[in-house]
Amino acid sequence: FAISFTIISILSGCLTLFYFGMSNGGPMVINLGWPFVGIMVLIVGLAMAEVCSSYPTAGGLYYWAAKLGGDRGAAWSWFTGWFNLLGQVAITAGIDFGLAFFVNFLVSQYVGSWPSPLNAATDFHSRLSIFAIYAVVLFVHGLMNTFGISLVALLNDISVWWHVVGVATIFVVLLIIPKAHQSPSYIFGHFQNDTGFAFGLAGTYVFLTGLLNAQYTFTGYDASAHLTEETHNAAVSGPRGIVWSIIVSLIAGWILLIGVTSAIDPKHYADAEGAAGAAPGVIFINALGQNWATFLLLIVIGAQFFCGMSSVTANSRMIYAFSRDGAVPGSQFWHKINARTRTPTNSIWFAAVGALILGAPYLWNPTAY
Repeated sequence: FAISFTIISILSGCLTLFYFGMSNGGPMVINLGWPFVGIMVLIVGLAMAEVCSSYPTAGGLYYWAAKLGGDRGAAWSWFTGWFNLLGQVAITAGIDFGLAFFVNFLVSQYVGSWPSPLNAATDFHSRLSIFAIYAVVLFVHGLMNTFGISLVALLNDISVWWHVVGVATIFVVLLIIPKAHQSPSYIFGHFQNDTGFAFGLAGTYVFLTGLLNAQYTFTGYDASAHLTEETHNAAVSGPRGIVWSIIVSLIAGWILLIGVTSAIDPKHYADAEGAAGAAPGVIFINALGQNWATFLLLIVIGAQFFCGMSSVTANSRMIYAFSRDGAVPGSQFWHKINARTRTPTNSIWFAAVGALILGAPYLWNPTAY
């Protein structure tokens, strides 16, 4: 449960892609889309949990595809495994890049000469500073997973409470401190279309694309399956981890999104939207001032750090299992277990370096993120 809940990471996913929801439907899509997507994901999760109970292995999805795919099981397994592997590398990149955005934004508020992420679209130095932070975070996550597996396990447990208490703290602060709040009609009814699409079905199209804010967040709950070979009573604990991580995220995430949208200042809507991954930072500063905003941003950054750490853990176990079955070039190298730490060290660095390479095009074009 802890690792799946940490990878879903409502504080990371909801807020990193909050700007996308702001431009693709606005508060209405953010707050009505969340429970809609969450319920649909729960249905998928319940189905996955049932399969996980029958096949609790580190391979997870690709192994299930092999067992359930009939005569074409090998082909289904190969495609599933590679989509899963690349998707997990990409989600690690997305998580830690979001953390780099938030750290860069926070530092720029206190160090006047520091390049702000708000200028990333036109300023190479801003993109370079974000990428440098991103590389350092990936390196730290790789080291922690290589040498500190007991620490990683402990931090996963701490992460659950960090997320739950963090969401409650952000909601309460945004409820009490700001002098003005948006009305329920704004929070659940205001539709904002800043996509540039203006054809007849634009509203429907924008609503559907705006759901990405929720869809992006509700990923990674299969991590419970990837860790089943390292837990007790795997046929029960794995499925429970999948289902409960979705349910708790659904409830806590909705509370978080309602709290943040209630604090939006329409006069600064465009500024927050234009801040991309740092949009919540702009909202917090406008609503609370710099000190309170810094406090909330530190909560979010902590959650993003836990999330990226757990993502590397799950990704490395999937790479290890996939290599163990000979499906990755150089499989013999990637599924080696470190004799001292008992962790798949080579797979851990495959995940971390793969994410670093995937983030590199951002240096030339911020649209890559």
